[in-house]
Amino acid sequence: MRDISSKEYIQELAEKTPCSMAYTKEVSLSKWQEAARDKLSELLGLPLAACDIDFRVISEEKCENYKRIAFEFQSEPGYYVPCTLLVPSGAKKPIPVVICLQGHSTGAHISLGIAKFERDPAAIAGGRDFAVRAVEEGFCAIAMEQRYMGAKGQNEEGRPSCFLFNSPMGSFLMGRTAIGERVWDISKLIDVIEKYLTAYIDPEKIICMGNSGGGTATFYASCYDERIHMSIPSCAVCTYEESVMAMKHCICNLVPGIRKYFNMGDLGCLIAPRKLIVVCGDEDDIFPLHGVKESYNIIEAAYKNAGKEHFCHLVIGKGGHQFYPDETWPIAKQLISE
Repeated sequence: MRDISSKEYIQELAEKTPCSMAYTKEVSLSKWQEAARDKLSELLGLPLAACDIDFRVISEEKCENYKRIAFEFQSEPGYYVPCTLLVPSGAKKPIPVVICLQGHSTGAHISLGIAKFERDPAAIAGGRDFAVRAVEEGFCAIAMEQRYMGAKGQNEEGRPSCFLFNSPMGSFLMGRTAIGERVWDISKLIDVIEKYLTAYIDPEKIICMGNSGGGTATFYASCYDERIHMSIPSCAVCTYEESVMAMKHCICNLVPGIRKYFNMGDLGCLIAPRKLIVVCGDEDDIFPLHGVKESYNIIEAAYKNAGKEHFCHLVIGKGGHQFYPDETWPIAKQLISE
């Protein structure tokens, strides 16, 4: 009898099973995107229930280099999303905004460069203070608290509940997904921007940026919502076989059934021809470089097919599972001006 484990069996099965809705250059990109986006929405468990946004400003504070506005909004009946908007002082408004999404950290305050827990300084290091850097570069920034993280789910040490307690299992049982819920909140935040924040923000130039779990949310949100002008997922885009199927990852990464239809490279073609910067580290051991490049090559082909290959970039940092702001921001600023 051949000695093969359950894990090995399913990995071999994936290797033998082509994605039934994979992107190929022989098909019309726009027609493929229409069908693929519908299927992705179904797999994510979207849409969720519609409701009044119920936008509320909580506080406003003038800081040295920016104005800080804390607000919340209702994304589905009874669920409120906390956010913080930073508006650079003296900026000619409205200006582009960066929606900042943390990975598995203690919460959105990491994007703001604020340490609340013992491990926070290490989390802030490596360019994860997205909102602070965005303001320094002349952009507005919104730090959004994601489901099962920070103020929306953590233990006394600030560790996210999705990582520790498998909290998203309840969502799966209800026909939903954690990543779908996060995508929905991002999409509803864009509704807030368009309705309430245009005095500060140019709604035609919305950027989504995140690392690790935040990069995953950035990626799927950009596939789902075409209003995202530029997408910057970091340490998140890789083949499923070499990342979430190969090693331990938080259950919030999972979208049941998705590998039957797509790999991540195929899904990235949903972003084309909007602006995209895929960021990775050459020593990232949970999103290996080989799988990143394989995914990126598929995405790049879609951009070439659309005649917009200059809108698609791969940034490979010298290091591990972190963001690479100095390598990424010059490209982002060039793209936003085009």
